[in-house]
This record gives sequence, C-alpha cells and structure tokens, in this order.
Amino acid sequence: MARRPKPWFRKSRDAWFVTIGGVQTNLGPDKKLAYEQFYELMGQPPSSRIDPRHVVTVINAFLDWVKQNRSPETFEWYRYRLERFAAKHPDLRVSDLKPFHAQQWVDSYPDFAVTSRRNYLRSIKRCLAWAVKQGYFDNNPLANLEVPAAENREVVIEPEEFEKLLSFCRDENFSDLVVLTWETGCRPQESLRVDARLVDVVHHRWVFQRKGSKGKKKPRIVYLNDKAWEITQKLMQRNPTGPLFRNTNGVPWTTDAINCAFDRLQVRMGRVEMAARKMAVDDAAISAFIPTLKPSRKRRGRNVQK
Repeated sequence: MARRPKPWFRKSRDAWFVTIGGVQTNLGPDKKLAYEQFYELMGQPPSSRIDPRHVVTVINAFLDWVKQNRSPETFEWYRYRLERFAAKHPDLRVSDLKPFHAQQWVDSYPDFAVTSRRNYLRSIKRCLAWAVKQGYFDNNPLANLEVPAAENREVVIEPEEFEKLLSFCRDENFSDLVVLTWETGCRPQESLRVDARLVDVVHHRWVFQRKGSKGKKKPRIVYLNDKAWEITQKLMQRNPTGPLFRNTNGVPWTTDAINCAFDRLQVRMGRVEMAARKMAVDDAAISAFIPTLKPSRKRRGRNVQK
C-alpha cells in the first residue's frame, strides 16, 4: 500500500517540503502556511498537482510532458540541460526568475562554445514558454532572454587525420560505428537508431520514415557506399532485430557510452603525443587537477559515487 504524502522539514534549506506523485514541492518556511498549501495540493486532481511558483517543479512537469510526447532523444536532450539548471537554482521561484539567472548559469561554463551556450539557453526558455501555454502562469519571465545564433562548425578532418584516429580504436564494434558515420556523413543519432527494418537492400540505403526522421516532415534517406554497405550487411546478420550498432556486450550504443569511448580514445592519443614531445605531468599538477573531477559518474543510466 502506497504511503500517504506528508510534509517534512528540511533543515538545510529551512523549509517544509512534500513529495506528491514523484514531484518534490517547496512549501516554504512557515509550518501553518506549508500545511495549508499541502492540503490545497492534495485536493487537486493528480494531473494538476504542480506548484507553479517554483522553477524546479515546472521543469519536472515539462520533462514529464516531453517524455510522453516527444522522442527519447529529445527527452534526453532537455533532461541533461534542465537538470543542471535545477541543480543551480533548487529553490528559485518563477516570480523571482529573471533572464540574468539563465545567463549566469550558462556563463558558469566558461569552456562552452557558442552553440552549446545557445542550446542551454534554448532549453530553459522553451520550458517556461511551455508552462505559459499550459496555463500554469500568465507571463514568461524569460521571454526577453537573448539566445545567440547557432555557429557553424568549420573544422574539417582530413582523411589522414581520420586514419590516425582510427588506428587508436581497439574495439571493432566502436570502429564500425565511427567508420560508417564517417563514410555516410549521417547524423550520429541515425547510426544509433538504425535497425534491419530500415535497410533498403535493393538500393543499398537506410530509409527513415517521416515519423522517425528529424523534423518529422519528410523521409530521411542515407545512401551507403561500398564500405558502409559492407558494415551494414555484417551487422544485419549479427543483429537481425533491434539496433544494428552495439558494444562488445551486445548492448545498443548510447550517447553516454560513445562519449566515454571517445574519452578513452583521446587519452590513448594524448599519451602517444606526450611521449613524442617528451612531456610529463608532475604530482603537483595531478593534485591540482583532482578537485576539479566530478564526485560521481553515470553507470547504467544512474549516477553513482566514484
């Protein structure tokens, strides 16, 4: 039997909280007013139990909506960014939210490129615009937030550079993914989503129907050259159902797993380059770097302590 929600006091924030339907709501520091708000929330239908006064609960509601109405890739795109904003401003009220909160949040990542800054600002601005359309409040406090234009990437990897990179790939499964993406020029998410049903064996191509394509306006076709077709055929025999590209454990590749694979690749390439330049890292540099590392890491989709 499920436990009935009940307000509880969090000393670290000097406020009363309650968790209803998986959504944690800040009820404020006053016990009497907190219980009044709690009874009001419990009297609402489950679908409307959201405290629109706090940005975190608005973010949670928006992510629930995205998960039900958009693709898993879109949900992950928003989740990754908005959870960072929620961690930065856990107690911020919508009435206190100003464009400078979003701007300072992005500015706290000094290494971000223009496109990354744009995407972070887009995510929180879209969240608040959705809440206004849903009727949670009347005005979007981030309506005037300036979002920079997207920046085109002009870095071109020469064939010689790609072959050098490929020489450091120790995993055939990862090499197949990298080579096919390079040979076709397809979007990375298309490599992760393609399965045998989407392969046109007559014309040597992948065909993503309109519903499964980016923008969902027209089918997306990826043409395969001889090398890409060879890899596709091999993977179709190995994985006749489900995603074609999988790691050594037979598990479909995820964006996090690919990022980790490229991190390992960079480490191997860096060691060789440092040896060629006769460079070494002393203990003092290592000691200064350790505090900058995150205390947790993602394992099987969950954050665990290192």
